[in-house]
Amino acid sequence: MDGLKIIFAAGAALITLCAMVLTTSASAGNGKPADSSPYGGGYDNRMSDILAVRMLNAHNRERTRLGLPRLKWNRALEREAKHWGNELAKRGRLEHADQGPRNNTGENLWMGSQGHWDVMTGITMMIDEKRHYRHGNLPNISSTGNWADVAHYTQIV
Repeated sequence: MDGLKIIFAAGAALITLCAMVLTTSASAGNGKPADSSPYGGGYDNRMSDILAVRMLNAHNRERTRLGLPRLKWNRALEREAKHWGNELAKRGRLEHADQGPRNNTGENLWMGSQGHWDVMTGITMMIDEKRHYRHGNLPNISSTGNWADVAHYTQIV
């Protein structure tokens, strides 16, 4: 993974924000190191309150535009996502978590080169998938004919 850093905060927050049901108040991490992960690795996946609010707001702007309910931050999902982020760092690649442990939550993963990409760029790229989105039943939800071209967007909305 030389030269690349998986953006754990982005992965954690995107996984968290894409939960099907969110129940706690809209607040986020306190900037302290994450809980110890069962996966080990000791990677830094801290996220500031400011970044968490920016990410939540980006999701909610798009959802509001579509008349959908606003999301609220869920600390339990945040912890689960951080643990999975540590596991991804240990593996050195992105892959989705098994559905079972995710309790029917959605999951968006993203990575960028350290110092060249930021979390908000990743979210913007995912929201930009809406240009191909077509309302319908899976797999017929993309104007390109490939549902994966809008998969991140569908998790946001």
